[in-house]
Amino acid sequence: MSETRIFNFNAGPSALPLTVLKEIQASFLDFKGSGMSVTEISHRSGVFDEVINDTVARTRRLLNIDEKYHVLFLQGGASLQFAMIPMNFLGEGATADYVNTGTWSTKAIKEAKLLEKKISVVASSEDKNFSYIPKNIEFNKDAKYVHITSNNTIKGTQWHSFPDTNGVPIVSDMSSDIFSRPLEMEKFGMIYAGAQKNIGPAGVCMVILHDDMLKLSEELLQGENKTLPNMLRYNTYSSQNSMYNTPNCFGIYVTQLVLKWIEEEIGGLTKMEARNKEKGQMLYDFIDGSNFYRATAEKDSRSLMNVTFRLPTEDLEKEFIGQATKNRLGGLKGHRSVGGCRASIYNATTMEAIEALIKFMKSFASGK
Repeated sequence: MSETRIFNFNAGPSALPLTVLKEIQASFLDFKGSGMSVTEISHRSGVFDEVINDTVARTRRLLNIDEKYHVLFLQGGASLQFAMIPMNFLGEGATADYVNTGTWSTKAIKEAKLLEKKISVVASSEDKNFSYIPKNIEFNKDAKYVHITSNNTIKGTQWHSFPDTNGVPIVSDMSSDIFSRPLEMEKFGMIYAGAQKNIGPAGVCMVILHDDMLKLSEELLQGENKTLPNMLRYNTYSSQNSMYNTPNCFGIYVTQLVLKWIEEEIGGLTKMEARNKEKGQMLYDFIDGSNFYRATAEKDSRSLMNVTFRLPTEDLEKEFIGQATKNRLGGLKGHRSVGGCRASIYNATTMEAIEALIKFMKSFASGK
């Protein structure tokens, strides 16, 4: 690794594969012989058509999905989806189930309520400071969808298996673990993800939407939702290959390269999952074996993407973060709402980075 680069444990925007960064660098001034940067080419050009179409094709192959799923690229991040989802899928009298597992789930629930939509919070882990994923949930059979957050970046928890919802489609915010593992896509009516944690730079949101959900939205748009602005309708994007207006061309391009890296260098999502499990197990095993560091999430709910931990005192945590930065280990400060420490070990984080972090953690603990 270059001496000017650090091991990046930021929670988002986060690390990108070094090979992807090098490919961007090599083609930045002259993209595919166009004589222009990828940031300059027209989104209506054949050159960009190849980019977006290949990104969609790679998404389909990696997730093993067919034409019943629409792959869309939106702006506004996952946060805009918190509002678009109930706007598009909940008509008058319709209801949806939400599971609250932390900050981002809470925000999604708040947006639905702000729109005065009828929702039920059917389970929550707030009673233990969101340190676990709820189990044995009773879902409403009449719900239009079940909303979950698959990985919780702030609290360091993750759904390792997805719930049986009795056929109700799951809508999942996968901003921080999309493409980290294979998925049983038939369970999902929709998944969405801000790219900046696991598949690209900030500024683009991937939405993968089943045809049944799109049809539900279109039916409502013919009636009670007919005044919904075009930019808030999913069919606006599905009918225009995500180019109703100018999309985030650079963000989509980088996402294409990350998916290419997963597919061609890593070898697909099964191998990516094995790699992520190995990294997470190594770090958690070290923390569990230490009498100085303490993991904050319950064992069976621990995230393979965001490892949250505490030291004996807040003063030691501040010192730890400061010394880590000096040792080229960046982004280890916990979210401002909870404090502590957090190592975000997304797809692009290497085993070398994990080994360097553990070596530093050993050294820091032995000196205290």
